[in-house]
Amino acid sequence: MDTESFKVLEYEKIKARLASYAATAYGKERCSNIMPSSDYDHIAQLHMETEEAVRVAQIQPPPFDGIHHLREILKKAGRGILLELDELRLVKSTIGGMRDVKYFFRDLSADAELLKELARRIEILGMLERNLKAAIDEYGNFRDDASPVLHRITNELRTAQSRVKDRLSSVLHDAAYQKMFQEAIVTVRDERYVIPVKQEYRSQFPGVIHDQSASGATLFIEPLAIVELNNTVRQMGIAREQEILRIMQRLTGEIARSADILSANCTILSDLDLIFARASLAREMRAYPPILNRDGYVYLRRARHPLLPLDKVVPIDIALGKTFSTLLITGPNTGGKTVSMKTLGILALMSQSGCFLPAESGSEIPVYQNIYADIGDEQSIEQSLSTFSAHTRNIVRIIDRATSGDLVLLDEVGAGTDPDEGAALARSIIEHFLMNRIATVATTHYADLKTYAYTQQGVENASVEFDLKTLRPTYRLLIGIPGASNAFSISRQLGLSEEIVARAEEYVSEDHAHFETVVHDLECAKTIYEEKNQLLYKKETDIGRAEERLRAERAAFEQSKKELFHKAREEANNIVREARRIAEETIKSLKEQFDDHGIKERQKAIHEARSRLNETYIHDMPQKNPSIGKDIHPGDVQIGDTVYIRTLAQEGTVLSLQGEELTVQVGGLRTIVKMSACSFIGHRERKNHVNKVHASGAMTKKAAEIRPQIDVRGMTVYEAESVLEKFIDDAVFSGLSTVLVIHGKGTGTLRLGLWDYFKRHCSVCSFSFADISEGGMGATIVKLK
Repeated sequence: MDTESFKVLEYEKIKARLASYAATAYGKERCSNIMPSSDYDHIAQLHMETEEAVRVAQIQPPPFDGIHHLREILKKAGRGILLELDELRLVKSTIGGMRDVKYFFRDLSADAELLKELARRIEILGMLERNLKAAIDEYGNFRDDASPVLHRITNELRTAQSRVKDRLSSVLHDAAYQKMFQEAIVTVRDERYVIPVKQEYRSQFPGVIHDQSASGATLFIEPLAIVELNNTVRQMGIAREQEILRIMQRLTGEIARSADILSANCTILSDLDLIFARASLAREMRAYPPILNRDGYVYLRRARHPLLPLDKVVPIDIALGKTFSTLLITGPNTGGKTVSMKTLGILALMSQSGCFLPAESGSEIPVYQNIYADIGDEQSIEQSLSTFSAHTRNIVRIIDRATSGDLVLLDEVGAGTDPDEGAALARSIIEHFLMNRIATVATTHYADLKTYAYTQQGVENASVEFDLKTLRPTYRLLIGIPGASNAFSISRQLGLSEEIVARAEEYVSEDHAHFETVVHDLECAKTIYEEKNQLLYKKETDIGRAEERLRAERAAFEQSKKELFHKAREEANNIVREARRIAEETIKSLKEQFDDHGIKERQKAIHEARSRLNETYIHDMPQKNPSIGKDIHPGDVQIGDTVYIRTLAQEGTVLSLQGEELTVQVGGLRTIVKMSACSFIGHRERKNHVNKVHASGAMTKKAAEIRPQIDVRGMTVYEAESVLEKFIDDAVFSGLSTVLVIHGKGTGTLRLGLWDYFKRHCSVCSFSFADISEGGMGATIVKLK
């Protein structure tokens, strides 16, 4: 990557802002030293890491507290130099911070696999951390119990000090010496306990002089009575210092042996800190991840320069690389041309550093191999170079290095010399980059280049909008429209004489004047178009929201309908099951009651019970479609007519008439209902049984003539149960003890369902496979009670 362009694009300021969000010294160092990458896969991974960090930081940022810079400490330990207590404390704190970060990502519930994998590589130095904690307390002081020897020496030292103090206390309280003391206190000189004695009593107080006051009036004397005790204290103190030194040497050696691991851990921590600094920068800039592409095209929507205040910067749209690879930005000075160009350059550098972009979500940008920039006044007094010469030298360097896949930014290309020669030179330079497929953004004032961009494929005009009323730029980038210089309009607004301006306009060629007029008209048309386009976009957005709301309401309605249907079906099934249960119990009771009576009497009683139960069941059913058909009056209906039973919500065939009551066949159910509960449908011939029951199983009017077999092949279990319910009742009424049910072999589902039904039927005594001559496994012999 061309580092000479970093200065003009102000990349160093971005790195400084990034470093301000780092939590550790390692992280700040990494932020200050980052370089944009040109590897597409690596950049894609950087953006995924930043995205994970943004997600994690919204929950809780990692605990980077207590992590310190250890590079110099590790070098010192590696050279065998004894580490100071403060340095040991920093190592101890950093090892604890490493452990906290590793455990944080280990226990993290958020989806952040890249960050978790990075944290898994941190190696916990448990033994070293325990040894450091055993030697240094939480306040950074050396522990008295850092080793058994140190603990013993410390206790002996305290005992010796206590003896010295006791002896000194007795001396201080001795009446014979009271007048000799300057102050009745004990102090320390040369690490020995002494008493301040007045100068005039020097010869009367036996002891060793260690010091005197600045005035000479006071001598600090060690009484002879405690010299040996002081010697003991001093020896214990020296022994303690030596033991502490030994422990510190041991810890320094352990740190030196673990230096490579500690260094690798610190590198991982700096990587994590850098990633979360990028996440913090993205949050502060209200930035989003760009969509990377390998095709070299740019489409930045509402892009903002990251170094401009958020409340003042004007977002711009930048497109480059699809239908054109060169963008010529024209317009008056201070119109924002250079800012627009710099915005593209700095955002490309940020993207290739793994940073999110201050642009609308969905913005796209490629990965450039190099980014070159020639921006600003490059005049060099030291090298005796003019602005034109300095620019030319820089452009020569860029031409020598730039290749396909690079981005070139040129500010005021060809400026600083004769306008005609400068325009020609600028066109030639632009054509060189165009032919070599190098993405280029250039700013210019030359009208010839504006015309060139209209006629040359791969080159597109752009301008920065300028408000002639306020004489201020709007900073909006308009791609596809060249910018007018507006020199005459600006001069008038600033108060230049109309006579001078008019004379200047006469000097301008007719073609140039016409060109400026066309540009002005285009800008007006562009403004109107954008206003209408914005209105259409708003309407489209509103319509889209309305459609989405309607889809959601429709989905909710469909779901509600399904739930209601399901609930209604369950309620209906419960009613049917309860009615069947009551019917079975009633029929069983009637069978027991009429065992000694004739068949006809028993059949009549069961029919009456069925009718009563059915009427009770009918009252519980919901009323449906009461308007189907027309009301029935006596004489309106005949046997064989079709009627609609409103309480059952079913059509049925009239079998017989008894006054105002009808016996109606509804599927496999025969029921007696009142005429008032029915509606007349029409005169029809009697339909065949809806279920597939063959004639061999049908009953005649005489119950005694019923045939003892029924064929239910091809029916579902539910259909077969409906048919068998009546068949078994009629067989019982006829006095049959055994019947044959033909169900076929097939998959066995129908047979298993019927056998389960036979187990539950109160009139079935037992059942088994039929004899081979009667159908074998394709039929079942049912014995009735």
